[in-house]
Amino acid sequence: MSTEIKCPQCGTPFQMEDAVAEDYKKELREKMTEYLKQKEGEHKKAQEEFLRKEQLLQQQLQQKDTDYINKLTDEKLKLQKSLEEDLRKSIQSDFENRLQLLQQSNHDNEIKLKQAREKELEFLKKEQTLKNREQEMEIRVQQELLAERKKITEDVRKLEEQRITAKETEYQMKMKELELQLEGQKRLVDEMKRKAEQGSMQMQGEVQELLLEELLRNSFPFDLVEEVAKGVRGADCIQTIRNQFGQECGKIIYESKRAQHFSNDWIEKLKAEMRARGAEVAVIVTQAMPKDMAHFGEKQGVWICSFAEVNALAHIMRDSIIRVYNASRSQENKGDKMHLLYDYLTGQEFAEQWKAIREGFLSMRISIQKERDAMEKLWKAREKQLEKVLINASHVRGSIEGIAGQDSIDLNLLEDGREDNLLDS
Repeated sequence: MSTEIKCPQCGTPFQMEDAVAEDYKKELREKMTEYLKQKEGEHKKAQEEFLRKEQLLQQQLQQKDTDYINKLTDEKLKLQKSLEEDLRKSIQSDFENRLQLLQQSNHDNEIKLKQAREKELEFLKKEQTLKNREQEMEIRVQQELLAERKKITEDVRKLEEQRITAKETEYQMKMKELELQLEGQKRLVDEMKRKAEQGSMQMQGEVQELLLEELLRNSFPFDLVEEVAKGVRGADCIQTIRNQFGQECGKIIYESKRAQHFSNDWIEKLKAEMRARGAEVAVIVTQAMPKDMAHFGEKQGVWICSFAEVNALAHIMRDSIIRVYNASRSQENKGDKMHLLYDYLTGQEFAEQWKAIREGFLSMRISIQKERDAMEKLWKAREKQLEKVLINASHVRGSIEGIAGQDSIDLNLLEDGREDNLLDS
């Protein structure tokens, strides 16, 4: 696999192997040129020395006879051949030694380059692993921050809703008090003085009673909410619960209190009223809760809550009463219902409906099987086409690698040469 790097000066990308090999070749050519020049100089000097000696010998031997000249000529030729042979062997031996050194150096450089590649690959893997861990950690932190932000937002929203509900309740009470005050102002002066002497406690109680009745009528428009006449001891209003068919399922009686302190006598009086009225549930709506209760709950068979909690409690109690009523009604005429169910299951209507369901199911199953067969046929055809492409590509790659070498050109269609694995499979 080739390693691509960029020039630090111009930023041009190039293959590191090509650059290193080109440097080696250039350095080898320069060294060979210098070596040849040196050897040629030495050879030239030897020839000049030889010519100088030859001239000196010719001057000294000019007086000698022709045989001696011929003999000298033969010796000269032998000496020249011997020098040329020695020079050739010396040059060849030096060149082979230099070539072996360069080959050894090239082999060492290849080993170092391979080790450098392996170290670089290991470094890149570690760097990628660190990046992945950092991304996972950042995602986890963001998720935790988002969850915490959602939790804080939900808490703030609940607190805001509670605050708004309390303000709305207080506002409704104040508005109702103002309405009653306006109505009271229209009455006679003597009646206003008498109510003023009695204090505002009775007025506040009437305000909560009216708001309670209005709340129940608005929340349950199909139920019957009856006001108990003023001056009659017992509950303040009675809610007769009706289901979706208009059938009466039960009753809930409510007692409204706005005193500063809770009295346990209220519980016994309301329980007696509940038995007398035939109600299923009794509820006390009070401003002051018992000392052992921080929020709404049941005490001695009577439910106690604040005005802000009465709507939710009424929904729960009403749903429970309707469920009990429906359960008791379902037990009536149980034998007749079993006969009707048996007749329906064995009748023609159920058989035809089930037959239609079965036909639709079989039709869908056959359609899915046809689509599956068609897709498998198409997949087989594409698999053969892909195998043909991979085989031809392998042939082309083998031919090019045989000519130019294995590392010269990257002809893999898939990463890491996985097409060979596909062909084997």
